[in-house]
Amino acid sequence: MLAPAPMKQEPMGQAPMEEAPIKEEWMEQDRLVRVAARALARAGLVHAYGHCSQRLDADRFLVCAARPMGSIAAGECGVVVPVAGPLPDGVLGEVRIHQRIYAARPDVGGICRSMPPNVMALGTLRRTPRPRHGFGAYFAPGVPLWDDPQLIRSDERAAAVAETLGMARAVVMRGNGAVTAGRDLMQAVVLTWYLEDAARVELEVLKTGLRGAELSLEEAAERATEAGRIFERMWDFLTDGDPEHAAPVPG
Repeated sequence: MLAPAPMKQEPMGQAPMEEAPIKEEWMEQDRLVRVAARALARAGLVHAYGHCSQRLDADRFLVCAARPMGSIAAGECGVVVPVAGPLPDGVLGEVRIHQRIYAARPDVGGICRSMPPNVMALGTLRRTPRPRHGFGAYFAPGVPLWDDPQLIRSDERAAAVAETLGMARAVVMRGNGAVTAGRDLMQAVVLTWYLEDAARVELEVLKTGLRGAELSLEEAAERATEAGRIFERMWDFLTDGDPEHAAPVPG
């Protein structure tokens, strides 16, 4: 059963937001967050660091347990976090990024904070993946860069990252991984895999010393389809064998 963590002590004059009562209807979202966390770890997109979340409603979201995502056990509960207000005790500081994105983007239902190795390497060049192939099409016309390698542990920096993301599906953080935002957590996980593959292609193109082709906006719009269970099939691939895998929960 989900159990919200106790709230951090705030300075005088800042009353912590009261935690929402736990609802039985959130149990499926809790399972989804665990499955997503382990999928990201199995795919090598996170390691000791990273987190993911699923929006619950306009005011709350559920973030995975604050430990290496691959070691999150079946049934291990996440934490309910307010979109506005102080972070609950035990929640990682960079979860502020989730807060700011959910506040700015009502269309976003799931977020992944990840450390994909090719994205990381490309970011140190102050580059982000270009829309060169099918998976890259989902990020056209391009992925914004947050050009600061520091951890995001203040509300001001979190707000700036969300502003850099804008209406894009991902933002690369120089030397510090990436954040993807999807209509739900399933899509955010799949977009993380797509982003890493787009970064792999970008690095391979750079090795040739040639400019390489990019998809036009028209080509990218046609290729970035959701028909044919595109996202669902990759989700099934990434979550295959997970002890709690089941059909994805709509956002």
